[in-house]
Amino acid sequence: MLQAINLGIRRGVKLLFQDTSFQIHPGQKVGLTGANGTGKSSLFSLILKELHADAGDCIYPEHWVIAHVAQELPDSQQQAIEFVLDGDTELRQIQQSILAAEEKDDGILLATLHTQLDNIDGYTANARASQLLAGLGFSSNDENRANSEFSGGWQMRLNLAKALMCRSDLLLLDEPTNHLDLDTIIWLESWLKNYRGTLLLISHDRDFLNNICTHIAHLEHQNIQLYTGNYSAFERIRAERLANQQSEYIKQQRDIKHIESYIERFRAKATKAKQAQSRLKALERMQVIAPAHVDSPFHFSLFEPEKIPNSLLRMEAVNAGYGETLILKDVDFQLLPGDRIGLLGPNGAGKSTFIKVLANQLKILQGELHLGKETKIGYFAQHQLEQLHNEHTPVEHLQQIDKNTREADLRNYLGRFGFSNDMALSKIQNFSGGEKSRLVLAMLIYQKPNLLLLDEPTNHLDLEMREALAEALQEFSGAMVIVSHDRHLLNSTCDQLLLVNQQSVSEFPLSLDEYPKWLSDHYNTSNNLTKASIDNNDQIISNKQRKQLEAEQRKKTQPLRKRIKQLEDEMHEISEKLTEINMQLSDSDIYTEQNNQKLQQLLMEKAELEKTHEDAETEWLELNEELENIN
Repeated sequence: MLQAINLGIRRGVKLLFQDTSFQIHPGQKVGLTGANGTGKSSLFSLILKELHADAGDCIYPEHWVIAHVAQELPDSQQQAIEFVLDGDTELRQIQQSILAAEEKDDGILLATLHTQLDNIDGYTANARASQLLAGLGFSSNDENRANSEFSGGWQMRLNLAKALMCRSDLLLLDEPTNHLDLDTIIWLESWLKNYRGTLLLISHDRDFLNNICTHIAHLEHQNIQLYTGNYSAFERIRAERLANQQSEYIKQQRDIKHIESYIERFRAKATKAKQAQSRLKALERMQVIAPAHVDSPFHFSLFEPEKIPNSLLRMEAVNAGYGETLILKDVDFQLLPGDRIGLLGPNGAGKSTFIKVLANQLKILQGELHLGKETKIGYFAQHQLEQLHNEHTPVEHLQQIDKNTREADLRNYLGRFGFSNDMALSKIQNFSGGEKSRLVLAMLIYQKPNLLLLDEPTNHLDLEMREALAEALQEFSGAMVIVSHDRHLLNSTCDQLLLVNQQSVSEFPLSLDEYPKWLSDHYNTSNNLTKASIDNNDQIISNKQRKQLEAEQRKKTQPLRKRIKQLEDEMHEISEKLTEINMQLSDSDIYTEQNNQKLQQLLMEKAELEKTHEDAETEWLELNEELENIN
């Protein structure tokens, strides 16, 4: 297992962890969450022995093979598939030994080496590497291209493929979805679900965490708290703990005031001095419970558009593409006020091309494009981060948009996007990708558009900022079109889905949850992403056999599912009772002397219910994990 024992880490003068202990068992898939700067990447560096602990230990078996995604790709002429195969170091070692044995004509050694190669599935290595490349969006022609021919985003995909190629015991993934589109993320989810080793995953994509993780390790207050369940389960459990913590904090503050009042009244009286001194010691011993600060640092809303025309945009028989390459053909489309559209479609189908046409950033090849006279477009795309001026501050960027507003007002506005006083006046040359994305969004929103066109707006944004953006978009009265791999953002903000596929743009008749199945059924068979076998040892079974297995599976898991339902009903009933008790405890009259007996009874009942709820929840999480393992 991976184990931290009284772990302490500092980065410069900043304390990241202190007296932190946890255990991660083989096969667990753990998502690391927490605000930026809490130490997620530092924990990875510690595990990779790139960083040393200031106190305590972080240990794991010496024989464990660890895989992680490199941040840079060597600028070489090595073929992409050969680069990916390098991820399996044991394979490469055996292949080198075979070449040496062949030169020496050592038949006995060759036989031994070929047996070793067979034991590690070495004969299927090229097929597995090809499947990884296809799954991550590469075409068959890309396999033989040199590393140096790929752009930065595709080079990161190559590094990811190399890490997945490694037959690792522990896989460390730090924001693996940043350079991926939705269909590739869906494939990666499928691969990671089938990964047999231990996974540590840093991600700001809540759906990605939900669909993969069996545990969440949350970093806050210089500590790591391990929760059982996926991200939604973690959110619920933590919210309940914080609510209880806040309730305990309020009660404790009331007790402290009562003791302080007693001390002040009786400290000078000789007959009461001893009791007052005793109370003073009790006050000193009392563990101060911190108030639960759960508010996000980001609070903003989209400005109300000054004008909204009856028709924002209209396209008639539009063809679009690059040079002689036609991406979209005969597209008819109209945007009306209040439209909230999410774009879906396979990688390379033309989603970004379509949104560039809407933003008037790409000239159409044929047809007609009509913009409403009062249409005011707010367009967000990743390339806009590169157009920021490194020598300018966030305030100066806003002043280029609005020269008449006071600097203090601009700084107050920027504060809602997480740019404190110092950051608002700092040159952006050292800003992270997430900070630059926040600045571009702040600049876009400041201009009060009535049509928002957002192409992957959540790249580099953390969970708190993503949630703040989703909430702001929900209240936006204008129209918007979004391309995003963040399914939570699409689900919470869009009420219409369009499919960009095979040069056309049409309504997607299914829900977003059904999109992975659509990909599986309709994706180009030359890529065959979702149908690619993840494990070459898996055998293809007939539909009849599959149905028989599914029926047996349902029968086998019926008692588990029945007990899970009973526990859910029980927890719901307990939660309702606790809500009722908390309402009674929030009434100040309950703390009067005449209601003391009732107060004690309520507190006892609350403690018993909370213990019962905790036991039920623990069993529910364990049974769900057992059910997931069976499935």
